[in-house]
Amino acid sequence: MTYPTHLLPTTVVGSYPQPDWLVNRETLHHHGVPRTHAHDVWRVAEPYLEQAQDDGTVLAIREMERAGIDIVTDGEIRRESYSNRFALALEGIDTANPGQVFSSGGRATPVPRVVGRIRRVAAVERRDAEFLLGHATHATKITLPGPFTLSQQVKNDFYKDEEEMAMDYAIAVNEELRALKATGVDVVQLDEPWVRTSPEKASRYGLKAINRALEGIEGITVVHLCFGYAAVVANKPSGYSFLPQLADTVATQISIEAAQPRLDLGVLRDLSGKTIMLGVLDLGDNTVETADIVAERLRAGLKFVDATKLVAAPDCGMKYLPRDVAFGKLKAMAEGAAIVRRELAG
Repeated sequence: MTYPTHLLPTTVVGSYPQPDWLVNRETLHHHGVPRTHAHDVWRVAEPYLEQAQDDGTVLAIREMERAGIDIVTDGEIRRESYSNRFALALEGIDTANPGQVFSSGGRATPVPRVVGRIRRVAAVERRDAEFLLGHATHATKITLPGPFTLSQQVKNDFYKDEEEMAMDYAIAVNEELRALKATGVDVVQLDEPWVRTSPEKASRYGLKAINRALEGIEGITVVHLCFGYAAVVANKPSGYSFLPQLADTVATQISIEAAQPRLDLGVLRDLSGKTIMLGVLDLGDNTVETADIVAERLRAGLKFVDATKLVAAPDCGMKYLPRDVAFGKLKAMAEGAAIVRRELAG
């Protein structure tokens, strides 16, 4: 299935809720957003885990498509977090003796240590993309953690220069992206929430790393930034400390969280050359939006973004939501986009 050509296509940021029979949700919440391995979240024994993850992935794809989503992912069902599946597969990482990093709220999180040069030694998500393509009937997207965010989620015990480390991450991400694009997937996305957490570093070398990661990647490319999962970050700012700078990325689309923080969408003027993936689903509220609420949020975006450059999406990944709530929100988003699409068609 090729990328949709109609106005206001709908997509997801990446994750969809994993079934309760697959993960222990209490354990998942306890870990927050794990950077190191969190094998204890899985309810299924190792010999059967991949098969169970495959089954969960099929369910996620089917539910997204049944809700009316135009561009679907694999739901990141195989991942303990959005980033650790890829991050822990790279050479140069010590996962057995973790360090710590601190969030903007002061929360300490165990992280892997960098003890050698970062290198990608094998495909990590290629099978995930192939499996998605084998089961989806709609357009497809696969996600990766971005190089700047990867460089901020480790304890550096090897590199003398953080920028050098970020650029090595960028090379590894680029190699993985090339393998993913070779499968035929329609869209690839880099998750870069840490650019707004560390804007000074992001200005110095984050954009350079992102552009290196996307070098030579054809087709639709997305950079996603947010304020963190609603289940983990309750109080969110109403503006980004790092957003206009993304106009200088080579990515074709920028994905932003806007619904929960009630973002002033005037900031989108600074990204006039990009297609905007606009967050129109508040994931901090388990109330399912009506289609009319979603339509109103899209109309607000259209005041600053041309209809040909607007994509409807949730604010962030839906991993921590109840499945029925996630499905209801996606269905409302598809219906809300259809309302505005009809209005635009006259």
